[in-house]
Amino acid sequence: MKKRESIIHISKRPPLSNWKMATYYGLAILCAVLISSLFVILTGTDIVKFYQFVIDGSFKSDLSMRGLVRNILPLLITSLGVAVAFKMKFWNIGAEGQLIMGAVGATFVAFTFPNLPHGLLILLMALAGILAGGIWGLLVAFFNCKFGTNETLLTLMLNYVALYIVQWLRDGPWRDPAAKGFQKIPSLPKNAWLDQVGGIDITWIIALGLVVLLFVYFKYTKQGYEISVVGDSKGTAHYAGMNVNGIVMRTVFISAAICGLAGMLHVSGDATTHQLTMGVANGVGFTAIIVAWLAKLNPFGVLVVSFFFGLLEKSSGAIESGLHLSKAFTDVYQGIILFVILGFDFFIRYRVSLRLGSKKKNKELKGEAEQ
Repeated sequence: MKKRESIIHISKRPPLSNWKMATYYGLAILCAVLISSLFVILTGTDIVKFYQFVIDGSFKSDLSMRGLVRNILPLLITSLGVAVAFKMKFWNIGAEGQLIMGAVGATFVAFTFPNLPHGLLILLMALAGILAGGIWGLLVAFFNCKFGTNETLLTLMLNYVALYIVQWLRDGPWRDPAAKGFQKIPSLPKNAWLDQVGGIDITWIIALGLVVLLFVYFKYTKQGYEISVVGDSKGTAHYAGMNVNGIVMRTVFISAAICGLAGMLHVSGDATTHQLTMGVANGVGFTAIIVAWLAKLNPFGVLVVSFFFGLLEKSSGAIESGLHLSKAFTDVYQGIILFVILGFDFFIRYRVSLRLGSKKKNKELKGEAEQ
């Protein structure tokens, strides 16, 4: 059977310098803002008022800025966790479930030992969150190494298992008896709340510390080097004498443990409820995949992209309430921005070319040979 030659050819571009990459992504953001602004104008919304609410919603007051930071932090930490596994080309799509299990583990400790000294209780909650999230990811790594199961599918399914565990706890063992018929889990005891620094819980200090720690881990440690080698080629890693399965399981545990820590910090540091709910993850685990990918798995890049996404989410809430627009409007607005940026990302990474000329030339050569 004759093999047909594809007209469109996609090839990977050579690596770009840092300043070129920054320029292209700056252009991508500018185009995204211009196209989304055109959408706003076409719907008849006052564009000046629109962007006034975008800015005021995030920066007008100390309260707005604290809200912005609280939007960014869970996404930042979860994205760092996802980046660890992605660095090894292990497609961890289960950050949502790992975050949920981290919150479950922390809540269990808070309910079981509410009278422990505050510092010790917070430390045990953090360890429980890390272990719960890490083990949730380690299950996938074990089956992947032992039986070759697909990590994308398995991590995705475990997200829903984790969510239904919360539902079971809410409706059964942890149901609040004082809720008067409402199905909810009680708030954490005040002793289990995170301390605050600068009007925000200490999550921001931990998050910034993780950014630096992971940058050093990737760039300057043996384990970071092993992650890169296994990600590039498992065959090469085997040839170099590396314990590939051990590296995979260790790396996935670290990735999931960071996501679990994000869950603990979120449920313990939440300034409004300090409560485990069905919406504790709120889609953060899925958004983290986009953040880690756009940041090229660089921890400092994750920090920048997380800030942009947090700003987008916070301003959307202000737009809805201030201009009385529906959530569908802000969802479309966000979608346009993300679509344009991801489109630019594809063309930054890959070159698309047409082979019409070469196809025509091949036909001419074939005709000459037949003559």
